[in-house]
Amino acid sequence: MGYDALLWLSFGGPEGPDEVMPFLENVTRGRGVPRERLEEVAEHYQHFGGVSPINRLNRDAIAAVEKELAAQGLGLPIYFGNRNWQPMVEDTLARMKADGVRNALVFPTSAYGGYSACRQYDEDIERARSAVGEDAPELTKLRQFFDHPLFIGAFADALRTARAELDDPAGARIVFVAHSVPVSADKAAGPPEEGGHRYSRQIAEAARLVAAEAGVGTYDVVWQSRSGPPQVPWLEPDIVDHIDALHAEGVRSVVVCPVGFVSDHLEVIWDLDNEAAERAQELGMGFARAATPGTDPRFAELVVELIREQVSGAPARKLSDFPVAGCTVNGAPCAIACCEPARRRPVS
Repeated sequence: MGYDALLWLSFGGPEGPDEVMPFLENVTRGRGVPRERLEEVAEHYQHFGGVSPINRLNRDAIAAVEKELAAQGLGLPIYFGNRNWQPMVEDTLARMKADGVRNALVFPTSAYGGYSACRQYDEDIERARSAVGEDAPELTKLRQFFDHPLFIGAFADALRTARAELDDPAGARIVFVAHSVPVSADKAAGPPEEGGHRYSRQIAEAARLVAAEAGVGTYDVVWQSRSGPPQVPWLEPDIVDHIDALHAEGVRSVVVCPVGFVSDHLEVIWDLDNEAAERAQELGMGFARAATPGTDPRFAELVVELIREQVSGAPARKLSDFPVAGCTVNGAPCAIACCEPARRRPVS
């Protein structure tokens, strides 16, 4: 099949103070999140002038991929759409249809499996096509890439750079961090016959691969950005709690690597550059944070490699034994009941 465009599909974020609450209401619609919790999270955005960096970072990454596509002789125009804020994916897909796009690839800005990291992007695709209606473009989502050598290499170099910033690089504890999810969601991640936990297992594998590439022996994997009622268990430990625990063990400095993130989302700059960094400072610990790979030139190369897998049948480059997953058409899941929220699974 020939493809005539790429849809860059992301989460979205506000770009001004007046957009913060409407954005958060979009994110949490139907989840029963109390107004006071939204106001608490809104303060994080207002700390940065009501602007999330995610849209700017996506536009920068798109420009880099456009340049790489041109260098490799691939003339695919790129369209940008979001789940939760402008430009909304439904509007973007309508514009693609009006422009005559018939078959497009989709790059979701997540490297991993799981409901939030993969299946929800399938739902975005399905919803957008339904909104556009008859003759909506066919959409083929590119695969998960958490174990791609370019992704791992970019993180490994960023980890080395961050560690070198500390006074005692050799004595620093390396801590990999990813976005937490409810334990029930992680249990449901992947096809049921696989036994679940695909998200946390992929995070652990990416951390192992980055550590090996960077020459790191001892490291930890922890989580950040949990939300929801306290009685609902989420993946733990939290990064700030873990810094407290490391301090109690006598660890004097820490290097944090946000291996679960493609770019510096607000969760990265708030939870890590503010809360975690401030806690380390309070405890007298050295702190450094590795960069995310979205601004690394290898990231654009990675996206184009994923495109070539579909356009010309290029082999999938990967460093783990996990099956290739996430590449589906028109919002279909990877497998029956793959990464379904618990509310959709039959009661056994």
